[in-house]
Parts: sequence; structure tokens; C-alpha cells
Amino acid sequence: MAKQINPTRMELTRLKRRLKTASRGHKLLKDKQNGMTKQFMEQIRRNRSLREQVEAALSAASGKFRAASSSMGEPELYEALMLPAGEVGITGDVNNVMSVQTPKLISDGGLSGTLPYSFAGTSPELDSAVLSMIKLFPLLCELAECEKTCDMLAAEIEKTRRRVNALEHVMIPDMQRNIKFITMKLEDNERQNITRLMKVKSVINDR
Repeated sequence: MAKQINPTRMELTRLKRRLKTASRGHKLLKDKQNGMTKQFMEQIRRNRSLREQVEAALSAASGKFRAASSSMGEPELYEALMLPAGEVGITGDVNNVMSVQTPKLISDGGLSGTLPYSFAGTSPELDSAVLSMIKLFPLLCELAECEKTCDMLAAEIEKTRRRVNALEHVMIPDMQRNIKFITMKLEDNERQNITRLMKVKSVINDR
């Protein structure tokens, strides 16, 4: 690549400016990568905690539904749950995490405390199970938001890593080699010019 460039002082100045810009960009990207990695690890820990909470709540609710089914019978349980408990609205917003636009889910709490059936003929276990699932909904939204954030941060970290590697292992070394080649070429030309001038001077003096 060095032999394909024009070994002039103008090209040398241009390459030095590009190298300075690339080095500064490499540092900024490296800092961004480190910052995103830190945020990613925090989100991973948060995701693990949320998932444990959701799984524990689902397990408890499942046990309550089994208890309700035992006391009421499965046909009665299915009949009681045939109608929806209501509607819930979710609005979307964004969080800015290290310049990555991650999703934010906001529930309007429309299902809060709503039971889709009459209390007559149903068991308290069913009430407890349905209410626990209603309370779990915001946590499920938070878990979905966290998992999507983790996916987006992982993709952005990988993209940034490729850019950092391209600068660090390809572009910056190539520019450094080209700068070295041009510098050596210019120094060689300078030596040749000095040699010619000395020969001319010697010829003039011999006359």
C-alpha cells in the first residue's frame, strides 16, 4: 500500500492529519466500548434479578391456580376465566444508554385490582392467583424492556468492537507505514539533492 501513494510533503501532511484524527477516534470508540460494556453488565445483573422475581412469582401463581382448580374443579375454573379481566394500555418511550436508544415500556395500570368473574362460586385461591398475575404484569414489562436493552447493547458493543479493531489493526498501522515510507523517501530525495549539489559545487570548483 505504501508504494501506491505519492511520496510528497503534501501527502505526508495529509496522512499525519488523518492519523491524528483516527487516533482520537480510536480513543473515543474505545472509551465508548468500555462504557457500554459496563452498562451491559449492569443490565445483565438487573435482568437476572428480574427473571428470578418473575419466575418465583409465576411459580407461586401456578400453585394458587392448582389449588383453585382442586377446590373448584377445572370446568368451573376455565368458565370463570373465559372473560378477559379488562384492557391494559402500554406506551413506549426510549432511554438513552451510551447513545443507544433502548425501549422503555410504561403500563397505565388498567388491570389493577380487576377480577373478570363473580365471587359467587369461585374460591379465594383463584382471587389470589388472578390478583398476583395482575400485579406481575408491570414486572413482566420491565423484564421485556431489560432483555431488549441487553440485546441492543450487545449488538452495539459488537459493532463498536469491529470499528475499534479496524482502526487499531488496519487503518492506523497502514497510515503509520505510509508516513514512514514517505518520510524515508523524502529523506532519501533530500540526500540525493545534497549529493548532486556537492558534485555540482565540486565541478565548479575544479574549473
